[in-house]
Amino acid sequence: MKAWISPRWRRIFGENLTGYAFITPWLIGFLGFTLWPMMYSFYLSLTKWDVFNPPQFIGLENYFRLLHDPTFWKALRNTIYFTSLAVPAQITVALFIALLLNRSIPGRGLLRTIYYLPTLIGGAPLGVLWLMLLHHRTGIINRFLAFFGIEGPAWLIDPVWVIPSVVLMTIWGVGGTIVIFLAALQGVPRELYEAAEIDGAGIWARFRYITLPIISPALFFNIVMAVIGSMKVFAPAYVLFTAQGGPQEAGLFYVLYLYRKAFISFEMGYASALAWVLFFLILTLTLLIFKSSELWVYYEREVRR
Repeated sequence: MKAWISPRWRRIFGENLTGYAFITPWLIGFLGFTLWPMMYSFYLSLTKWDVFNPPQFIGLENYFRLLHDPTFWKALRNTIYFTSLAVPAQITVALFIALLLNRSIPGRGLLRTIYYLPTLIGGAPLGVLWLMLLHHRTGIINRFLAFFGIEGPAWLIDPVWVIPSVVLMTIWGVGGTIVIFLAALQGVPRELYEAAEIDGAGIWARFRYITLPIISPALFFNIVMAVIGSMKVFAPAYVLFTAQGGPQEAGLFYVLYLYRKAFISFEMGYASALAWVLFFLILTLTLLIFKSSELWVYYEREVRR
């Protein structure tokens, strides 16, 4: 058999076989724990299944049902509203803190550690922590405001303040975003700032024309990840508002509604349809961000025409 195969092709085949052997564990995990569950959930989205009885194929009925489900539209509006507030807030706060931590200040290493530590707390513990912080009577935040004679809002009771409360909670965990911004800022050549200062450029001019373009790839990455994370928010909202979504369902986010349908109402087929709609929503938003990146993301040695 080897006589019919040239040494060059034997070498290429051997290298490919070695590569596939190394990625076999990942391939098994991807096929068994990602691709197969996704395909099966798509099948379930075309069925009526209550877990206890065999699935009944109903075609696109679940998707048509979504169009006439007012709770679905409310959960979607809540999620989009939350994303529109949370993403700019996270990016702005993280970039501002990264700019401060990039300066030569005493205890800079300790401050970087302190700002990153909150990211180690997530899920249910984070929700319980903020449940204590945001309580309208005994919460630390309102007690702090009362010390200055300010009456704090009913964060978790007033429907107007429900989503801003969750936004405030997400800002708490921007340590990972800060680290990425900080790494990008440290890659900005110092000589560019020095040349700009000689030309009389101020702080804002240096930030706008030097810092932002050079760190734009990191900004792009953080925006994409923030949008995806905000569209999938679940654990904090579940701990704060349970599956009911808080007062007047003001905290009923999309994934929380999906959870309610899947594990409380046991409408697995409908929940699968909700999951696929969310998948395409996130995919669409991500593609739009990627498309817009051609206008504002700059890469080193990139030639633009």
